[in-house]
Order: sequence, then structure tokens, then C-alpha cells
Amino acid sequence: MSPVAAFSLGSNLGDRLEFLQHAVFGLCGVGLAKVRVSAVYETAPVDYLAQPDFLNAVLLAQSDLAPEDLLDAALQVETRLGRSRAVPKGPRCVDIDLIAVGDETRDTPRLTLPHPRAGGRAFVLVPWLELDPDAWLPGKGRVDELLAGLDATGVRRTSLELAVPV
Repeated sequence: MSPVAAFSLGSNLGDRLEFLQHAVFGLCGVGLAKVRVSAVYETAPVDYLAQPDFLNAVLLAQSDLAPEDLLDAALQVETRLGRSRAVPKGPRCVDIDLIAVGDETRDTPRLTLPHPRAGGRAFVLVPWLELDPDAWLPGKGRVDELLAGLDATGVRRTSLELAVPV
């Protein structure tokens, strides 16, 4: 069975839901199977606080692609959607982070797996746990246990949904 790749999706500029939907469609076109996407959550920004709230979701899918190829695919989707990196951690139309790929670990200048900040980000863990109650962040532990140590009050589930192409 192919490993499961976990992506975190976020947007806080323009039509946030439309950007997230285009991110899902873009990722689905790169060799992913059995794609599942969480509900959409609204969250306050972290780190760089002087920006609008985000819409966030998590996408899980099976893939035989190498983690580096999955990262490239995510970056290409961001570029096609107009992602700008002018302000580090600043406002963005779309943000796609590769969080984990099965039990793979990487620590290169280009890719760190699992994502180094994922275990401390409720906006990643809450939607991930929704999709997979047994989720595990390699080298860090169970997602539910990581989330138990965080303040998740700023992660608000919305009634918005994202479609997965069939």
C-alpha cells in the first residue's frame, strides 16, 4: 500500500475558499489516490499577526511519489495560483505545506519531514485528526496527544466544504 501524504492548506487573501479549492484540484492532478479533505477551519494568524484570518484544511492522500516530488507539486500549485513570498510568514493567497509522508523523515536544506512546526500548530492538527483519529506525526507522536498540549480555541470549524474530484 502506498504511504499517506498529509498536506496543510491555508489562505488569507482574496476568495480564500476558492484558493483552497484550486489547491485541492491542483494537488489531485499530480498522482494522488484516495484523496480525503477535512472540513474548512477559520484560524487567527500565528507568528506574523498583522494579517487577516486564515481558512485552513488538511488533505490526506496515498501516493507513490517521492516526498521531494510531492513538495515540488505543492510549490507548482502555489505558483500557478499566484503565491507571493514577499513578506515571510505574511499574507498569502495560498499556502500548501507537506506535513508528512508515511513514516518518511528528511532533513535537507530543501525538505524537512515531518514538517518541523506541524506538531505545534493546532490549525494543522485539528483538521488532520478529523480525517484520521489515529494519525501519527513521525518522530513526534500521536496527533491527538500533540493536540492535547496546545490551545486550539482559535481553530473554528466552519460550514464550508471542499470538493474532491472523482
